[in-house]
Amino acid sequence: MEFVKSVIDLFLHLDEYLATIITQYGGWTYGILFAVIFVETGLVIMPFLPGDSLLFTAGTFAALGSLNVWYIAGLLMAAAILGDTVNYSIGHYLGERAYNIKWIKKEYFDKTHAFFEKHGGKSIFLARFVPIVRTFVPFVAGIGKMSYGYFITYNVVGGIVWVALFTFAGYFFGNIPFMKDNFEYVIIVIILVSVLPMVFEWLKARREAKK
Repeated sequence: MEFVKSVIDLFLHLDEYLATIITQYGGWTYGILFAVIFVETGLVIMPFLPGDSLLFTAGTFAALGSLNVWYIAGLLMAAAILGDTVNYSIGHYLGERAYNIKWIKKEYFDKTHAFFEKHGGKSIFLARFVPIVRTFVPFVAGIGKMSYGYFITYNVVGGIVWVALFTFAGYFFGNIPFMKDNFEYVIIVIILVSVLPMVFEWLKARREAKK
């Protein structure tokens, strides 16, 4: 329970935490941001790190001049693409041995692979915008032996669009007085909007299944 409270507090007060990091670590902040995005997308055991909200928050500090928005965008695009690549590679290396991982059901693997077969690269792209899901999708894609050439295309496009969208949204809109005064609510909206693409896909799949 304490862990959940800590995660919620981190998300809702991310601006305060990032301000402290910038003050204490200066230029090393870029490396810390790179590490967080890489770990969230690259290690299947760390899906709860703040991705979307961190990008948005970093963009708001770039607008204040605390960070360079182009450095952030370039570094975090690289982190996102590299993270997904590592995640895919781990899944590909484990292959069917991943079925022996107790906390992941074989049924989940099978359904995800079927989802890939039906939606193709679109599933890799859409997953970028859904917290937690984006951490598992490349891993399962690797297990399902999705062609790397096919995977990397959507990985790169998704990584670039994801980072650019949230970083520049924070850069252009994050410092509007209303946004600054209600930052925690802005983060909640970002999380809800992030989930919408997969909700639409789920509803669409249900309608098709009924037909």
